[in-house]
Amino acid sequence: MALHHNVKVHPVVLFQIVDSYERRSQDAYRVIGTLLGNVDKGYVEITNCFCVPHKEYQEKVEAELNFAREMFELNKKVNPNENVVGWWATGSEVTSHSALIHDYYARECSNPVHLTLDTNLNGGKMTMKAYVCVPIGTPKGTSGSMFSPIPVEVTGYDPELLAVKLCRKTLHDPTATMLDDLAQVNESTKKLSDMIDIVLNHVESVLNGSINADNSLGRSLLDMVQSVPKLNSDDLEEMLNSNMKDLLMVMFLAQLTKTQLQLNEKLTYATF
Repeated sequence: MALHHNVKVHPVVLFQIVDSYERRSQDAYRVIGTLLGNVDKGYVEITNCFCVPHKEYQEKVEAELNFAREMFELNKKVNPNENVVGWWATGSEVTSHSALIHDYYARECSNPVHLTLDTNLNGGKMTMKAYVCVPIGTPKGTSGSMFSPIPVEVTGYDPELLAVKLCRKTLHDPTATMLDDLAQVNESTKKLSDMIDIVLNHVESVLNGSINADNSLGRSLLDMVQSVPKLNSDDLEEMLNSNMKDLLMVMFLAQLTKTQLQLNEKLTYATF
């Protein structure tokens, strides 16, 4: 049974876990649920999840397994490509009940992932960890299992990343709204220009001896420079202008289609 090397979590999963934690009953100190996604080439991509009602006692755990199966079947009708890949729990630690819950998910999928999210904000941030259960013991002797941590990172599709950026803006400006395509291009270009200025200032400081050189950072900069195709200024400007014209054409066609649909709707109502 192959072990997973990495876990990628989409932002919507984190929002759903936090929402489930905020809606928990007063006597529940933590919340658990099912993770949905896909497994590909040694990594797990978690794209969705849902909460599973449960109660924990000193020596046992009671979970509504029928509810979990029904929720998965309903989700399968909407997202047929999503499968059970593990389970999640709020908190920063693996408890004594985690092994019991993990045994159930081990029957639902091969080598399930256990994801923990610290919704109590211990240390001032929401720590996220991922584990897989690995067997331990001696040959012909006592055997058991343990939760082994594996790397986990947040990833997302472009619409998800735009939504996360908008959420960040609302921290400083509650009236922030979604920008149109050209405004987003302008904002991204300005941000890229600022980042390039920071890199140039760092390189100049290293060259004049103001700060010590970082070999790992230097190798990363070298890889970045080598990945950029060699183009003269005229070819680069022509390529940018061509892409900008394509973007403007798509925006024009989209707006034209929207206007035509609105006119058709009004004409239809006027006929009746």
